[in-house]
Amino acid sequence: MICNYLQVLEESLHKKKNVLDRIERLCIRQEEILKAETLPEEEFDASLEEKGELIDELNRLDEGFETLYENIREQLMAGKEQYRAQIAVLQQLIRELTDQSVSIQTQEARNKTLAEKFFSGRRKEIQQGRANSKAAINYYRNMSNSHVVSPQFMDQKN
Repeated sequence: MICNYLQVLEESLHKKKNVLDRIERLCIRQEEILKAETLPEEEFDASLEEKGELIDELNRLDEGFETLYENIREQLMAGKEQYRAQIAVLQQLIRELTDQSVSIQTQEARNKTLAEKFFSGRRKEIQQGRANSKAAINYYRNMSNSHVVSPQFMDQKN
């Protein structure tokens, strides 16, 4: 019976690997989007949405794994020698997943920096646009008042 549970744990780790692979591909795609000259907002938003769903799925897999492991932990520890090969496979998968998670976190940090740089540039463009608009409005306001000639002193000597 424990062999079946160990198999389920292994399948859970393989599913987690697939989800992490998809997240990794999305991170790379987001980097490409953020490095582009123009930001395709719909595509970027869609990738964020998809990544959120994948993270939710990842959390569900983690919770299920933890719950199942807690249920069989005592029996597994008691029969460590009997399940050595299966435990080794699980440990190797967990190491691979940990390495992949670190890689994804590094990519996310790079993407965050790119996003901050991109949005900082956009903020500056907006501020510059506002300053230009304000200058234009002030110019037109001043010019519209310039047709009024102020009274002049006239010399009335004959």
